[in-house]
Amino acid sequence: MESKVKYFDYPLQFKVYEKEYTGIIWDVLSRGAYILGEDLRKFEESLARFTGSKYAVGVGNCTDALLLALHAAGVGRGDEVITVSHTFVATVEVIKFLGAEPVFVDITDDHNMNVELVKSAITPKTKAIIPAQLNGRICSNMESLVSLAKERGLTIIEDSAQSLGATYKGKGAGTFGLAGCFSFYPAKLLGTFGDAGAVITDSEEFAEKVRMLRNHGRGSGTDINLWGLNCRMDNLHGAILNYKLTLLPGWIKRRREIAGIYNAELSGIKELRLPPGPADNSVHYDVFQNYEIEAEDRNGLVSYLNKNGVEVLLPWGGKAVHQFEALGLSHIHLSRTEELFKKVAMLPMYPELKDEQVQYAAKTIKDFYKGR
Repeated sequence: MESKVKYFDYPLQFKVYEKEYTGIIWDVLSRGAYILGEDLRKFEESLARFTGSKYAVGVGNCTDALLLALHAAGVGRGDEVITVSHTFVATVEVIKFLGAEPVFVDITDDHNMNVELVKSAITPKTKAIIPAQLNGRICSNMESLVSLAKERGLTIIEDSAQSLGATYKGKGAGTFGLAGCFSFYPAKLLGTFGDAGAVITDSEEFAEKVRMLRNHGRGSGTDINLWGLNCRMDNLHGAILNYKLTLLPGWIKRRREIAGIYNAELSGIKELRLPPGPADNSVHYDVFQNYEIEAEDRNGLVSYLNKNGVEVLLPWGGKAVHQFEALGLSHIHLSRTEELFKKVAMLPMYPELKDEQVQYAAKTIKDFYKGR
């Protein structure tokens, strides 16, 4: 059946702003401004302002951001880094690539790190903590995590790939630790036309080290100051993202409206566990990168939705990181995470969705569970 509600619609988003996008692309190409140009610098300044940080460094993608941030923070062979398994594999693979070892803690019912479990996971080898701020929501009790890290001399590097614009008690995603890492993959809250990412920080020294690491170890001149990589954000992506950043507040507002429709329509279904609603309060301001539910008879629901033209997604193919056999982590057991991955599914969530499409998706879910 032809999709009535796509999970994401790249061509539609391009069409809405086609004139603006093509104008930006033409401008950059006509100037031949491709690598580490003024457009990238302007976006970095805009992103720093938006997040409330002092510095932002554009890199090739969020995996680069995490890798460079951990390396710049001194994480290396023999160290341990505490994180979660309910995340994209990139969060964990960068730990392994630096020769360190991931130590996993379980999640809470909002699908983010259970901060209360971190203390017992700390060992003499622990160097850093990576909370993954998933689905557009910041982990609860971040103040406790920050206090614990300070007490134990640990570094917090936030994987905020999915949470640009989210706040917890008025403080933005990516600003709780030494650094925050963001993704600008096309489907993200702020997506470009390819891969891109960024690191934010309040430390001038740390920002300069990340800048050198992204550009073969070069500083402001031609000298090579340290061993580095090629992890630069293209200037073209910087120009596109700098424009899109002006649209982001409106997109977030629309995502929250869509989440409100889902919550209102689906709240009475006993077979579902819904994410916290979008109600504004002094604790969480969620931006709904994803609308992630837990569903009884998840596979049956997904099949029914697909047959009726509603596209849904199982995060990362329906497996947490430690459940991928080839990664050698099958000895890990995380009861809440494993329970989640038996039931988890993500419903369509992007600003161009019409109310009637959201309502149709909700009605189709209600039809599946009707009479049970």
